[in-house]
Amino acid sequence: MQTPESNAVLMATDLNKTFPGDNGGLNIFNNISIRADAGESIAILGSSGAGKSTLLSILAGLDEPSQGNVVLLGKSLSGLDEESRAELRSNHISFVFQSFQLLPELSALDNVQLALEIQGHSEPLKQAGYWLNRVGLEQRHHHTPAQMSGGEQQRVAIARAFATEPSLLFADEPTGNLDDKTGTEIIDQLFELNQQLNTTLILITHDASLAQRCQRRLQLHNGQLLEL
Repeated sequence: MQTPESNAVLMATDLNKTFPGDNGGLNIFNNISIRADAGESIAILGSSGAGKSTLLSILAGLDEPSQGNVVLLGKSLSGLDEESRAELRSNHISFVFQSFQLLPELSALDNVQLALEIQGHSEPLKQAGYWLNRVGLEQRHHHTPAQMSGGEQQRVAIARAFATEPSLLFADEPTGNLDDKTGTEIIDQLFELNQQLNTTLILITHDASLAQRCQRRLQLHNGQLLEL
């Protein structure tokens, strides 16, 4: 049964995306609609090149659809300018990427602290340390990304993502650069924090076994988004 509309963190309706080119351009997907409620976990599956990352960019307001609309936390993205969309992302959305996206010249502590400072947190240093400790990096506060393993770097990225207490977390192939054992540990931590904070999670993956851990699974195939 559908929950009340006010419980929806994200609602996308009739999304189309076409990149300009010869012969009418390249159509990525057609008439995609998706709803994500508070605390819900959703996996979006698809092969390489299916358009998963493009869809994520549109849902997060990083890119615009050719047609259709996205509503985040009750605000229509089509009605916001780029500055307003950036402010909405900063205050309510976090990301975990395959490539970690840490600033290489900064320590683990500084990478997390910077995200909190951008959000305007009153105690960014204290909170950054707390979240690094929470993901098991008590001994890595002052290490730069180059001094850490891939798994440790992804833990920093997870600490950074959850430190701002987002309403919505997008994870794009978060274990893609990790070995199986480390990847499993990272995903365990991601889901544990997701449940504790009641964050809505949208997970982009090609891994069916990883997708099984989400409450809902969607398949992006031939431009259509199908419920599995």
